[in-house]
Amino acid sequence: MKTRSLFTPSASRFTLHVSRFTFHVSRPPSQNAIALVIVMISIFVLTMLAGAFAYSMKVETKLARNANSESELEWLGRSAVECARWELAQYLATSPPLLYDSLDQPWAGGSSIVGISNSPLMDFKHEIQTKKGEATWTIVDLERKANINTANEAVLQQALMAMGVDAGQMTPVVNSILDWIDPDDNSRVQGAESEFYQSLNTPYNAKNGPIDDLSELLLIKGASDLYAGVPPGASGPALFNPHAGRFGSAGASMPGLSVGLTNMFTALSDGRINLNTASAEVLQIIPGMTPEIAQGIVSARGGEDDGSGLLGPYRNTGDVRRVPEVPLPMLGVIQQFCDVRSKTFEVHVDAHVGDYHRHFTAIIGRNNPRDVQILTFYWTD
Repeated sequence: MKTRSLFTPSASRFTLHVSRFTFHVSRPPSQNAIALVIVMISIFVLTMLAGAFAYSMKVETKLARNANSESELEWLGRSAVECARWELAQYLATSPPLLYDSLDQPWAGGSSIVGISNSPLMDFKHEIQTKKGEATWTIVDLERKANINTANEAVLQQALMAMGVDAGQMTPVVNSILDWIDPDDNSRVQGAESEFYQSLNTPYNAKNGPIDDLSELLLIKGASDLYAGVPPGASGPALFNPHAGRFGSAGASMPGLSVGLTNMFTALSDGRINLNTASAEVLQIIPGMTPEIAQGIVSARGGEDDGSGLLGPYRNTGDVRRVPEVPLPMLGVIQQFCDVRSKTFEVHVDAHVGDYHRHFTAIIGRNNPRDVQILTFYWTD
């Protein structure tokens, strides 16, 4: 049998010619519409599947690239901390020895060359560059603040006075901080121990041990309101306050404060305040220290060190005798609470690899040129 022709199409009818027979097949118009809808749905589904596949491949590619970048960022961060560690060790190895740490020195962002003009520190910069990325860092000493774990009741009260807290609001805050740190469960007057914290909507226990990170203050009764300073008339950051339902919102009962507990205290330091790096507010933590004496100490450490000890940073705590505002009886108290050397440093690293960024923080403890340890290392964003 020989086929002479195949199809003769029309809108709703086609003719099939086979050999000498002719077949006429009719298709209703509704079937054409249904077929068209099915085709359109099929095309739409296939398009969605192709788009989803393409997006999935894009995400997978980005994740793989991110994984490589994360490794590069971490090593940049660690390398920067090692550089900071080396730098801080060199300040103890200068000849003659540099016996003080101050804000005018390069580690703190200053430009003084006293004691380092003949050392590798002279041309040292806080930056690293590689083929894939770069890192920069800053160093802050923690002895510019008081150690909250060694602070007694008098020191805590002095701190709250310097912050501008009303006398009637001091006792609950001071005693709650001391209750949080001490090893027992005996509450001080207006203080708080585990019994109080267990009564909250989200119960927890008092730590009964040293504060490891200053953010623990957000868990302490009354201290969360004073965690960060809020200038009068300004709205502070929205901080977690586990006592909000019981004592009102954070900061509701407190006046505007130019400084907060985070500006006054640290959880890690050797316990003594560095006269060359502390602010006037922190110096007021020292019992008997007035705002006038504190400001006089800060002002007198300015100027360029000429080697005489009469200008520039304090070379020892006895140098505060050159400050007219410091009475002789205060000298012994200052020497008890202060030093001119820092031993604990916080390193902040910004690392970049292409469009990716990480901020790392490390705590460095420095005992001598051969004993400079990295105590903590973590990334914060």
